[in-house]
Amino acid sequence: MEPHRLPVQIYYEDTDHSGLVYHANYLKYCERAREHLLGTDELVRLLREDGVGFVVYKAALTYKKGAVFGDTIEIRTTVAKASDYRLAFRQDVYRAPGSEELLVETEIDLVCVDEAGKLVRVPASVLERVAD
Repeated sequence: MEPHRLPVQIYYEDTDHSGLVYHANYLKYCERAREHLLGTDELVRLLREDGVGFVVYKAALTYKKGAVFGDTIEIRTTVAKASDYRLAFRQDVYRAPGSEELLVETEIDLVCVDEAGKLVRVPASVLERVAD
């Protein structure tokens, strides 16, 4: 699968007192990229019509370099079906679109749950979106 790419502009509000992007913000950027990959309309439909959604099961981040105010970073996302209930996302953050300067490596696993929080199979519509 060719990575899904999402550019993200870094604003002053994203940085801490050192001038670098606050570490937790990378989780927000990765979530935004997953939402773009899976499709907001489909995620809303799944929740409203089917009563299912995704929650983070596991997250691992390795920080290599920091982005700074004014940067445009790029989140490159690939996804694999890890089980009938779980998707494994590899999301790497690069300094700029097209750059090979790696800033952060992430591995984030999501599980699919119903309204009661019980595990359910990843919907076929989602598997189709991430299949290539």
